[in-house]
Amino acid sequence: MAATDKYRAPEGLTVEQFWEMFYAKIAENEERNKEYERKRAEEKAEFDRKWAGMVENWERADRRIQEANRQVGGISNTFGEVIEHLVLPGIEDRFAEMGLRFSQVSPRRKLKDSAGRVVAEIDLLLENKDTIVAVETKGKPSVKDIESHGGKLEKLREWLGETGDRRRILGAVAGAVFGSGERLAALKTGFYVVVQSGDTMRMDVPEGFEPKVW
Repeated sequence: MAATDKYRAPEGLTVEQFWEMFYAKIAENEERNKEYERKRAEEKAEFDRKWAGMVENWERADRRIQEANRQVGGISNTFGEVIEHLVLPGIEDRFAEMGLRFSQVSPRRKLKDSAGRVVAEIDLLLENKDTIVAVETKGKPSVKDIESHGGKLEKLREWLGETGDRRRILGAVAGAVFGSGERLAALKTGFYVVVQSGDTMRMDVPEGFEPKVW
């Protein structure tokens, strides 16, 4: 085949007609590409518009959540005080049922360092000559609350150590509502769990439970 044969127009077409069809196809393809790019630009613009709306909604929701948390924080503190007053009247009886009897119960005990600064605050402190139980009271205790209470007991141990007080320290967490995960976290930490039961409180620990001693 001669080199020029590959440029020969198909049978039935003149060379001019062939090139006319060729350039028409190129123009058609270019038009399709332009239409494709136009649609892509429109779709991107629509996506950007929707995305901006979603971001605005998220930011608005985040502001509402923060405001709700701020307001609920105050409510939670008040609710914690209510739980404290609910726990206080029967707490000695609950521990007596566990074989622990106390001669003194003190609400809102503040631990202060040598400079008079408050280093920790215990909601309820039960004492006898051998043992101290520090009780954290919450409407609905969280894992963070439980971890924080453990830190308070460490500080209580140090605080008592400065005075030569070697009584053993036990911990307890009391709440109106306990999630299963939070209850398990409290028990694993070695805390007694005290839960609301009607208009009073009850101890909620498994048989054979051994509390941690600080």
